[in-house]
Amino acid sequence: MPSSPCTTSSTGGLVWFLVLAFVPAWGYVLVARLVLGWSVVDPLVQLPFAFAPAVAAVVVRRWVTREGFADAGLRPRWRKAWPHYLIAWWGPLALTVGTLATAALLGLWAPSTSMADEGGTPWWVTVVGLQAFVLVITPLYWGEEFGWTSYLRLRLVPHRPWASTLLTGLIWAVWHYPLAFLGYVEFSHVLLGLAVWTASFVLQEILLTWLRLRSGTVWTSSLAHAGNNMVLSLVTATALSADEGGALDGIAVTALTMVPMGVACAWITLVRPRYGRRGLSG
Repeated sequence: MPSSPCTTSSTGGLVWFLVLAFVPAWGYVLVARLVLGWSVVDPLVQLPFAFAPAVAAVVVRRWVTREGFADAGLRPRWRKAWPHYLIAWWGPLALTVGTLATAALLGLWAPSTSMADEGGTPWWVTVVGLQAFVLVITPLYWGEEFGWTSYLRLRLVPHRPWASTLLTGLIWAVWHYPLAFLGYVEFSHVLLGLAVWTASFVLQEILLTWLRLRSGTVWTSSLAHAGNNMVLSLVTATALSADEGGALDGIAVTALTMVPMGVACAWITLVRPRYGRRGLSG
């Protein structure tokens, strides 16, 4: 296995990482939205927030614990990891299809009404464009992945890979919570919305961890993260809220995306045991 398993790290290093990942990020988005009046939906406004985990990981690795970057997964590993790059690239689209199929089977969505071309850009052209776009913006999602999946997850609970993965997903979700109150995402019921959102982050972290460890590079999880945001979240939200009279709210859409994600998590942990516990432990 090319990547390192859970790595022992000092408590001080973890504390400093969490402080540096949370405090500047939360402080920034609060000032940006509440003081400066900027929209946190704007990708340019999001950049400092998105790169806070990477900055925290670099500072801790370089100056706090001085452990360096040997297990950081910075090498692309194109030749050996190309199958995982393909999974990272096309996986979010497969999850999107699974989400829409689930909604259709439950009678919550009709393809003919929400995805029909009414003289504008055909939906398939938009999807192809998004698939190409995620390749371009993958470095932006490295900002989170280098911090969460390639630093915290490897060190949070050494020698207990499942606990480390689940806790990392939980922390990653909590880090996003201010966005639910600043206009980035809106839930009809805040507590229920945050609970569903949190569960979604945990499932994503399982998949991202599998990619990171099986490929030995942080770039596969960064690519998948970009796809999750720009294909899975965007396409499903657009399609499932387009039906007149039957539009689903954010909580329902997020819950539906968890169905294929849950299937994917079960596949890598149960159906394919050689990609299960071993996969999440490196």
